[in-house]
Amino acid sequence: MLPLRNLKRFIAKSVKQPMYAAKVASRRFSAYYSYYFGRGRSSAPEAITFFLTRLCNLRCKMCGQWGDIGASKAEDIRKLQSWLSFEEIREVLEEVSIFSPGITLFGGEPLMHPDCIDIMKYIKKLKLHGLIITNGTLLERAAQDIVGAGWDELNISLDGDGPLHDQIRGLPGIFDRIMAGIDEVNKLKENFRVKKPLINIQCTVSQYNYEKLDVMLYVAKRAKANSLTFHNLIFLKRELVEEQKKFDGLLGCSSRDWEGFVFEPGIDPGGLFKKMQKILAGSHKFSVDFYPNFSEKALKEYYENPDYLPSEYAARCLSPWVCAYIFPEGDVKPCLNCSYSFGNIKIQSFIKAWNSEKAVRYRQTLKKEGIFPICRRCTELYRY
Repeated sequence: MLPLRNLKRFIAKSVKQPMYAAKVASRRFSAYYSYYFGRGRSSAPEAITFFLTRLCNLRCKMCGQWGDIGASKAEDIRKLQSWLSFEEIREVLEEVSIFSPGITLFGGEPLMHPDCIDIMKYIKKLKLHGLIITNGTLLERAAQDIVGAGWDELNISLDGDGPLHDQIRGLPGIFDRIMAGIDEVNKLKENFRVKKPLINIQCTVSQYNYEKLDVMLYVAKRAKANSLTFHNLIFLKRELVEEQKKFDGLLGCSSRDWEGFVFEPGIDPGGLFKKMQKILAGSHKFSVDFYPNFSEKALKEYYENPDYLPSEYAARCLSPWVCAYIFPEGDVKPCLNCSYSFGNIKIQSFIKAWNSEKAVRYRQTLKKEGIFPICRRCTELYRY
């Protein structure tokens, strides 16, 4: 039910949020049961991610959306500037609140959605667990509302100290702006005598910072973080994109958004592993982990083998049984980077879309294959 290499990570999260962890474990068991016996149907999702907007105010070098070769750069401006209204999102939240999924807000930069704060407040009004994945640049002005709403978790992307982070993210001065926002959140938590939102620092390992990752320990301490997670880089070989076209044709969809991840990683896995071991050997007030959690051998395979397949994690994807992604146009999708849609919340209820004929067909095809070619380094592959 849980990859053994993720056990330490799950325990650390459970200690901080025991009730939520128990709910996750129960829902995860139901998803696994559906995977093996549901014939393409699934139990209610453990989590729902609202992809609030494709817009972002940064141009991070390694980002598949807005990076050096990011897929969003070629999108039609009308598509980039579209989003679901607060009323449309509220209807979905009210519908799904009966089974209490965790709600994640994502983008682009989700705080650029004009109703993001109202959405966050409504999520907490319904007593749902709320997490936002943000670059942190707009955090300071939103801090009062976020803490006041009783928001649960902030996943804030930071890739180094001031100069290094600003270089990677493409905008001078943003590290200081992000830290000012984090400071404001921490000050308000102290004033209100509350422990939430938890502050989770997310660092993407890349060719620009992998030799300097230890500086993140000081950044996390400065931020009074609850956790620090180093994410191994997502990247693809061109051959995998070509292999994927066979399945895209079969399912009648496109995986064009994965094009933004076709690049060479530029990382020495041996050097990275030594840095990992040094970081993990330390003792800190916050939890520290690398994700996916690889051995030295598997890490070398991940970064150097063009035909890489997971060996320390199961080579199968359970994500479409566990979580759903709702996009700005209303489509309910099984994947962040694939155009395949289970249905649209502007036309049908979320529940009907979740187990629609198209959803069943997608899950049956995926289960038969285990994973699609494009999935090999996807974050979700290693989560469940």
